[in-house]
Amino acid sequence: MVRILVLSAACAALAVSGVAQSQAARSQVAEAQQVISYGPDRLQALDYWPGRAANAPLVVFVHGGGWSRGDKRMMQGSDKLRHWQALGYAVASLNYRLVPDATVEDQGRDVAAAVALLKARFAPSRIALVGHSAGAHLVALVGTDPAYLRGAGLSFADIAGVVPLDGACYDVPAQLSDGPRIMQRTYAQAFGTEAARQAALSPTAQAGAPNAAEFLILHVQREDGIRQSEKLGAELRRAGTTAEVRGFSGTGLRGHAEINRRLGDPDYPATPVLDAFLARVLG
Repeated sequence: MVRILVLSAACAALAVSGVAQSQAARSQVAEAQQVISYGPDRLQALDYWPGRAANAPLVVFVHGGGWSRGDKRMMQGSDKLRHWQALGYAVASLNYRLVPDATVEDQGRDVAAAVALLKARFAPSRIALVGHSAGAHLVALVGTDPAYLRGAGLSFADIAGVVPLDGACYDVPAQLSDGPRIMQRTYAQAFGTEAARQAALSPTAQAGAPNAAEFLILHVQREDGIRQSEKLGAELRRAGTTAEVRGFSGTGLRGHAEINRRLGDPDYPATPVLDAFLARVLG
């Protein structure tokens, strides 16, 4: 009977210890995360997790959501965050102002302003931009049109690499012409009807030199995503920019969501591809 009581007490102590350790780990993560404003609007905010070193290379993530929704908090607890932190990188996840209260041009300026603040405050050794869906369009736009970084006091020399994840609006007029009908209202709200503006917001049209140094363009098996990704890669290479386009399994909205949700999972095929790219451009 005494032995049973002793064993029960020991098990209870181990359970309490395990809970305490788990709570301490969660507390450390919460303490490590910083919420930082980079502008006066409530959506001009970012979450920042420091890297292993004081000036660790920085991965900046830009969420998707059709330019009109989405939230930086989707990074919290993700495979991406755990994986990039394990590799020693600092990580930032941005919010930005949303359509229709803001324009896509404002969103590009927000991405550049956030990067400028992060560079000034934390002095990362190098910076890579990663974005999914509408965020893929925004990082590609900032990586091809120098006006956005220039407006924030930066240049393409400040961006080591750009990784658009399964975007499909790199060529806005083409996407409005032959993209999925279900998305046409979203595209029209974001890009309007003026041809000159649509071209100005098309990374493919902006891909003439100069550009950010290197691009890794990832997509799943959606017809418009494949078409748009390959065209952007071709235009970047035509301008002398290093650009690799890689496709992965997955179709429809499920595949589109999966590449974002599972990136960072070692068993997901895109993870080692991105790892190799980041290791090369971030050093």
